Order: sequence, then structure tokens, then C-alpha cells
Amino acid sequence: MEKKLKKLSKKVNIFLNRYLSKFNSSELVVPMKYGLFPGGKKIRSKIIFDVGKIFRVKNKDLMFLAASVEAIHAYSLIHDDLPCMDDDNLRRGKPSTHIKFGESTAILAGNSLLTTAFEILSDKSFKVDDKIKSNLIHALSRCSGQIGIAGGQYLDLSYEKKKVSLQKILNMELKKTGKLFEFCFVSPLIVKKKIKNLSSFSKLGRDVGLLFQIVDDMIDCKSNTKSAGKKTKKDFKRGKATIISLLGYENAVKYAHKLKKNIFNKLKVHSNKANDLKETIEFIIERKK
Repeated sequence: MEKKLKKLSKKVNIFLNRYLSKFNSSELVVPMKYGLFPGGKKIRSKIIFDVGKIFRVKNKDLMFLAASVEAIHAYSLIHDDLPCMDDDNLRRGKPSTHIKFGESTAILAGNSLLTTAFEILSDKSFKVDDKIKSNLIHALSRCSGQIGIAGGQYLDLSYEKKKVSLQKILNMELKKTGKLFEFCFVSPLIVKKKIKNLSSFSKLGRDVGLLFQIVDDMIDCKSNTKSAGKKTKKDFKRGKATIISLLGYENAVKYAHKLKKNIFNKLKVHSNKANDLKETIEFIIERKK
């Protein structure tokens, strides 16, 4: 699995580097690339290609989807690390973007990556019809803004040091993480015009995103800074509202495995075509960083 992720990561990074190189005249491209590369494991991109395989979507089309998602993800991390947000000085084993370039530059680089995602989806070299592009941009906008990543981050900050119900925590984590995973699941279907499958794959995406976030919280709880490539134990110190803080670590593990089982049951209808996707989900729950 690691080899598959590295191979895909290299391809997505090459695409993004070439795309951003068109704008080298802008001084912001340097901090944008710093926050974007090497870019972690590309699990979100892998899911896009896994779902694309189920519905036989062209790889060259999937690459545009993956690149747009990675730009959004990088923007969200740059902004999450800011002192006014989670105040993290380390990201992916190196100084956070605001530590390297300053806060104002990090904000502008993050904003630019956000808009770059939509530029990628609307690019003339992305050979799908304009209606599909419009639908993709609409979907990614909803996953990124006030009912998605931004809204989830707001709730995450608002819930610090407060007793919060399980339903509120789930809602926060579905917005903060699940919505972008939802886009990863539905975007290949939008390209292929598989409208009847959108509802079920939207739910799958949200569930996998929630699973990812629970495991991420487990890593923060049990791992160390060197292994994770970022500060750990910070959720407890900041009084973050997580499933672990509410249910306890062992019950959170049980919750995650039950969630994975439900996801796999829903994928049975796609038989062997979903094997790559199931492998990726298995990797998500077993990852240590």
C-alpha cells in the first residue's frame, strides 16, 4: 500500500508542480509550493482513483480532481496551523508555513491554493463538458466553505474546553474532515454522470472522512511528534472536543472498527471492483501517522 501511495503521490505532485509553474512570476508560488509539497500520503487522491476505478473514469480526468483536492487540503492545513487557529509550528516534519514565511504570507498562500483548486477544475485542458465542471466546482465549494472545512474548523475552535455531545462532535468532524472526503467519493461519479449513485457515495465519503478523523485523533493521543511529523498530545492540552475525549480511547477504537465494518458492508455491492478502495480504507484505520 505504501508503494501505491508513493507512486500516486509522485504523479499528483508532478501535475501540481507543472500547473503552479505557470505562475512563477508570482512571489506567492514559493510559499504555496512549500505548503503543498511533498504533501503527505495523498490518501484523498488515492480514494479518487479508487472510486474512479469502480466507475471506469479516465485517469487523466481523475488527476484534475486529485490536484484540486490536494490544493484545498494544503490550504486548510496552512490556515489550521496559524497562531489564531491551532497554533502549530510543525507540519509534515518541517516548520509550518507561517513559521517559514510569516503569518500574512501563509494566509495569502493558503487563500491562493484555495482559488487554485477551482482554477484547476475550470481549466480548458480538463476535457469534460462545462456542466460537469460547474457541478464539480459547486460540490467542492460546499465541501470547503461554511458547511464544510471552514465551518468545521470554526466549531472545532468553539468547542475547546467545553462539554460537547456526541452528535455535535460528529457534526463538527464530518464538516472539518468528512466533507472533503465526500467530494473524493462523489467527484468521479459527477464526471461519469452516475447520478443514481451520488447519495450512497456521499454517505460513504462522509463515513470514511469520519473514520480518518477518529484515527487522526488516536494518533495525536498515542503517537509522538517524530513519528507523526507534527505535534502530538495537543488535543488534550487544548481541551479539544473529540470522540476520544467523550468516549475514551478504547471505546473510540471500537467505534472506528464498527464504522469500518459498516463501510465495507456497503461496498459489497461493488464486489471486486471496490478492492482497491477497501485496501485504502484498511490503510486509514491501521495507519500510525
